[in-house]
Amino acid sequence: MGVDYYKILQVDRNAKDEDLKKAYRKLAMKWHPDKNPNNKKEAEAKFKQISEAYDVLSDPQKRAVYDQYGEDGLKGGVPPPDAAGGPGGATFFHTGDGPTVFRFNPRNANDIFEEFFGFSSPYGGMGNGGSGVGSGMRGNSRFGSMFGDDIFSTFDGRPTSYAPRKAPPIEKMLPCSLEELYKGTTKKMKISREIADASGKTLPVEEILTIEVKPGWKKGTKITFPEKGNEQPNVIPADLVFIIDEKPHSTFTRDSNDLIVTQKISLAEALTGCTVHITTLDGRNLNITINNVIHPNYEEVAPREGMPMPKDPSKKGNLRIKFNIKFPTRLTTEQKAGIKKLFGP
Repeated sequence: MGVDYYKILQVDRNAKDEDLKKAYRKLAMKWHPDKNPNNKKEAEAKFKQISEAYDVLSDPQKRAVYDQYGEDGLKGGVPPPDAAGGPGGATFFHTGDGPTVFRFNPRNANDIFEEFFGFSSPYGGMGNGGSGVGSGMRGNSRFGSMFGDDIFSTFDGRPTSYAPRKAPPIEKMLPCSLEELYKGTTKKMKISREIADASGKTLPVEEILTIEVKPGWKKGTKITFPEKGNEQPNVIPADLVFIIDEKPHSTFTRDSNDLIVTQKISLAEALTGCTVHITTLDGRNLNITINNVIHPNYEEVAPREGMPMPKDPSKKGNLRIKFNIKFPTRLTTEQKAGIKKLFGP
């Protein structure tokens, strides 16, 4: 297999993009030739190896070829005869009448470093390392003069001001009806973003994000899709955050896990009792008979007919029924006399 790129970057074979970036940042800082003036030749070789490993493993096509054929197959360009069609994700080219080959075009180590840190040689123009790695290393004196000759001593494998910054999160409201929050639902959200290819160029793409809204979720609940913002050099893409919002409902209002409904009744019903008819958020019909005297602050409670509890949707809050009692605007003399007779001492 030749060189083991995974071993060079100190990552496992299932390493994701962020694992590769983290490993590259740490090792590139450690082995940059300008940080190792006493063993510059060895550092240059290691720095190039680290850059090549990152270049291959961060590119899906190069990684697919390497995983199947190793370094020799990657650089040799001719896969074994049984590789009809090539490995998944790899691109092969026909070269005239010759065999099908994969072209391996390694990127310049300094270009990769500059993409990460914004400069290729912090000692450029300082007289002690401006030459960099071979002839390709380009100096940048402003970093050396700004921070002095010991700029790398501040890193020690830990992020500093030169480590890629994280873009601030992008927040979007996700309006949901009370029915959707009661039963749960699946939302499909189409987003447009810029992604960068292996060469650093950006191109627009559209993605469909699936959001599983769980029963009982409340207004303000956040769903985060890590690093779904635009990709750009020296910046870790922003997280995309959807925030649940609750649409107004024609019948119910929500109080935490409880549902509240207000019923209009007459004064006669308030005094003599009534039956309340309610259609629940999941379409059931409730008929609740009240024989008590309903005073202006009276509240009837239907247990476990409220919203599902987010942590355990099998449990529910209560349905609280409030009343708007319609009083008569005036009474006749006979009505007044009758009321006094009924309720008098």
